[in-house]
Amino acid sequence: MRISELSRKSGVSVPTIKFYIREELLPAGRLTSATQAEYDEQHLRRLRLIRALIGMRGLSVEAARQVLGALSEEQSSPHLVLGLALGAIRLSEEPTEESEQLAAVEALIHELGWQVHKDAPARSVLAETLASLQQFGMALDWHALLPYARLAEETARLDLDQLDGVTDPLELAERAVVLTTLLEPALMALRRLAQEHESAQRHKE
Repeated sequence: MRISELSRKSGVSVPTIKFYIREELLPAGRLTSATQAEYDEQHLRRLRLIRALIGMRGLSVEAARQVLGALSEEQSSPHLVLGLALGAIRLSEEPTEESEQLAAVEALIHELGWQVHKDAPARSVLAETLASLQQFGMALDWHALLPYARLAEETARLDLDQLDGVTDPLELAERAVVLTTLLEPALMALRRLAQEHESAQRHKE
């Protein structure tokens, strides 16, 4: 396909496609003349993934380039592809300070029996949340998070069920990013609706 058709199918403008090529996010097409190039389905899949990483995950061009490079090296492992696409695995080592909250997160993960990368950014997010709760006088320990973690397990199963049967690494990564990014606000909205319903049930007048 020509670049105009690639643009139409991907929803990415021609100038943006050319920018991605210059930034080496997208491989150049096969030259058919001095001014024309052809693109194939792999270009389309990669372009859709780039759009998901930058437009949905909010990655910078440099961060997206790093993710795409890592994905190219790990295409044979769907588990690593998902971890890299969703940001569950750090691409560079960042020192983390040991804290009481991080120890609590480690205890939670151990209790659940979860297989989680030692540098998963979500560990720090949980630790920071526990610290913030403590500052507001709600010193919840990791045991209080167990019921929420079980709900998260079920949500994760539903998420990965949506990806069953996808074998192309680029398509798998793109679908995972789109599914996670677009569903997160919906999950929050469902929680708010459920809270309203539960409150109505508990406080009937």
